[in-house]
Amino acid sequence: MPDFLTAALYKFVALPDFADLQAPLQAFCEAQDVRGTLLLAEEGINGTIAGPDAGVQAVLAHLRQDPRLADLAHKESRAHRLPFYRMKVRLKREIVTLGVPGINPNEMAGQYVKPQDWNTLIAEPGVVVVDTRNDYEVGIGSFEGAVNPRTKSFSELPAWVEAQSAPGGLLAEKDGKKPKVAMFCTGGIRCEKSTAFMRTRGFEEVYHLEGGILKYLETVPETDSLWKGECFVFDERVSVVHGLATGHYDLCRACRDPISEADKASKLYVPGVSCPACHDKKTEEQKRGFIERQRQVDYANRRRQPHIGAKLPSSGAEDKESS
Repeated sequence: MPDFLTAALYKFVALPDFADLQAPLQAFCEAQDVRGTLLLAEEGINGTIAGPDAGVQAVLAHLRQDPRLADLAHKESRAHRLPFYRMKVRLKREIVTLGVPGINPNEMAGQYVKPQDWNTLIAEPGVVVVDTRNDYEVGIGSFEGAVNPRTKSFSELPAWVEAQSAPGGLLAEKDGKKPKVAMFCTGGIRCEKSTAFMRTRGFEEVYHLEGGILKYLETVPETDSLWKGECFVFDERVSVVHGLATGHYDLCRACRDPISEADKASKLYVPGVSCPACHDKKTEEQKRGFIERQRQVDYANRRRQPHIGAKLPSSGAEDKESS
C-alpha cells in the first residue's frame, strides 16, 4: 500500500472569523507532519493535504470539531511519495476565485448529478456540456463532446458565458428558452460557483457533476466511461486516471503546466527552466532564476536530500488554483 494519504476537501460555509483560524490550523497541521495547502475565506474552506494516515485523519477531525465544518466531506487517494513540499494555510477573498460579487453556492448552485447518472445526462440531445477548468487542464483530458471555454483562469469564465449567451452563441436562447447546461470540474468546487453564477444569469436547467471528475474516475468503471485522457491534479502526482491511479504527466517547474514525454523530448524543454508551452514567455532574468533553482534541486538529489522546491521571487510562477 502507498505510504501517504491525500485528502481533498472544500465546503462553502460562512466563516466570518476565518483570519483567526489561520495560525492555529497551520500549527496543528505542522504538528501532525501534514503538508499541502488550505485556503480560508469568509465563504468557506478549500484545499488538499497529505501525510501519514494518522496525521491526515487528525487534521480532518480537528476541522470537524468546528460545528460549521462538522459535515465537511473529503476525497481520499494514496501516494508512494509525499505530494507536497510544505504546509501552507492561506487567507483569500474567495476559496475559488470567480470575481463576481454576490454568488452564494449554498443558496444558488445547480442540481447535483451523481457520477453513475452523468453519462445519461451529457448524452441528452441539446445539453451543453461545459468543462469549467482552465485550458492547460482540459488539454490532457476531458469528457467526450465537452466544450472547452479556453480560459486561463476561473475568473475568465463569466466573460465567456456572457459572450456565448449572445445570439448565435453556444448558450444563446432558442425559441425563447435558454439551453440545459451540464458543468464539471476537478473536485466539484468550481462547479458549485459556476452553476450558481449561471442561475443569476437566468439559466434554469443547470447541472453539475457531484464530486467532480475525481469522483467519476473513482466510481465509474473504465469500460463505461466517457472520460478521455487524464485528469490534472494540483499536487506532485500531476495527473490521475481511472481508479485515481497516478497518471503519466510531469510538471514544468517554470509554468506549472503538465508536460508529456513528447514535450520532454522537445528541444525547447529544459528541466526546471522551460517547456514547449512557456519557452518564449519567460524573461532572461526569470530563466536565470529557474536555472539556479534547478541547480539546487539537482544538488539535493545527488545528496539524497529533500528539496522544498521554493520559488524564487523573480520566478513569476504563480500557484494554480485547485478543484
